[in-house]
Amino acid sequence: MHDITTESAHFSDNESNYVLESHSSHEGSFSPYSVLMSVYAKERASYLRESLNSMLAQTMAPEQIVVVEDGPLTSQLTETLEQFQKRYPEVFTIVPLPQNSGLGTALARGILACRNEIVIRMDSDDYSFPQRAQREITAMEQQRLDIVGSQIVEFIDSPTTPIFESNLPCTQEGITAYSKRRNPFRHPSVAFRKTKVLSVGNYSKEYLYFEDWDLFNRMLAANCKAANIDEPLVAMRVSPNFYERRGGLEYIGGF
Repeated sequence: MHDITTESAHFSDNESNYVLESHSSHEGSFSPYSVLMSVYAKERASYLRESLNSMLAQTMAPEQIVVVEDGPLTSQLTETLEQFQKRYPEVFTIVPLPQNSGLGTALARGILACRNEIVIRMDSDDYSFPQRAQREITAMEQQRLDIVGSQIVEFIDSPTTPIFESNLPCTQEGITAYSKRRNPFRHPSVAFRKTKVLSVGNYSKEYLYFEDWDLFNRMLAANCKAANIDEPLVAMRVSPNFYERRGGLEYIGGF
């Protein structure tokens, strides 16, 4: 398993005293990017703060963060988003939906609000390591990719103490073959080109819990160039009983 470090990312679980850290300019001539996230009422405010802070602490800062409110939120979540938006009014775009509509519908609405061609997906309870955006956008521009993901680690308590690391295919050929039986990307690790997503019909609400796999398969079928970076750039949060529910070590072995 790779050595994991959070480097310059800082966050606090204190409800009223969290730390935000954002780099003021894009390094070099990298393209600006939007972050796309959906949040719903069952999320914890502390997880949301941790996730957003990890994007604000990127070595290449986001030009925009789009957060879709998938239905009415708790007062704690609403307050958290209001605090971020107040501190970074030019960065945050909040897209409220009147009722919970599911991830596919929420992301389909959210991507339309993204003002940049490159969009980086993020989940509201996960953590991006500081060089994630820079590594993914560099790969997209150098290899002319339409979609790029990475290996991920899974954690229960802290991103720096992972309990599992993925082993996904990284080449176009490997990704295409793998996609016929399993999802070749971890959704929260993906960056893609907005125009390519829209050209294949955007996210769909027809495949509950498989919205991402459906989209990726349509992109691959449209000859979109794809790759995974063979390094964990995202830490995905799991519950203590997650592996029991997912099928145990035999299932994990397929990843």
